[in-house]
Amino acid sequence: MNTILSTSNLSIGYKTKKVAVTIAQDLNLTFDSGKLIALIGANGVGKSTLLRTITGIQPALEGSVSLNDKNINTYKPLDLAQSLSLVLTEKLPPSNLSVFELVALGRQPYTNWVGTLTEIDIEKVSQAMQLTQIEHLAAKRHFEISDGQLQKVLIARALAQDTPLIILDEPTTHLDLLHKVSLFKLLKKLTQETQKCILFSTHDIDLAIQLSDEMIIMTPEMVVQDEPCNLISKGCFSALFKDEHIVFDAEKGKFIVT
Repeated sequence: MNTILSTSNLSIGYKTKKVAVTIAQDLNLTFDSGKLIALIGANGVGKSTLLRTITGIQPALEGSVSLNDKNINTYKPLDLAQSLSLVLTEKLPPSNLSVFELVALGRQPYTNWVGTLTEIDIEKVSQAMQLTQIEHLAAKRHFEISDGQLQKVLIARALAQDTPLIILDEPTTHLDLLHKVSLFKLLKKLTQETQKCILFSTHDIDLAIQLSDEMIIMTPEMVVQDEPCNLISKGCFSALFKDEHIVFDAEKGKFIVT
């Protein structure tokens, strides 16, 4: 196991013309190979800001982010695209791409300017589709498949990009329970089989507790990273929601409504 990405005394937030607004500070997080890591927190607490900062999209207020022992700000776009891949919740732009063609876009950091796929590229795309079990969808247009299938296609595209770190923003949004469980199990399987690190933000806390190797809990007062069992024993989940009707049951390992 090796550390792919880490933060050192990182402060995240945004700057206005007059002042810097800090959302969280002194963050020392590590993301190791072969780990499935869930990022959880209430709406508006700063999860997306954290993801944007550690991927280099948004500048840090203080501290640093290291990717493969190199400051993320020193990466050229092409080198960064070969080191981490990002799956966002945004709708795909209109196109007539097939599922195979959409997954093959993950090879853009490696193809020439014309975008010609080599035998190695095609092999990587095929492997990604096999891992996510979507080979039967290859010829379909991306608008002809379900939300759950499309989410698997986007993960396959990230796998085809062949980076040691994959980051997903709310991958289970708009999925029913059956497809949420299926997607969580797929992410778990991928970390075990590929030894990549997968970090994902989610509101499906109970499922994340059951299937994640580690979790990062964000509240306005703290950001803490640990294994789910340790977070339960420390009482960290009880600080997530400021509502007397939502209580975390440590014995059952899930939230209950009173």
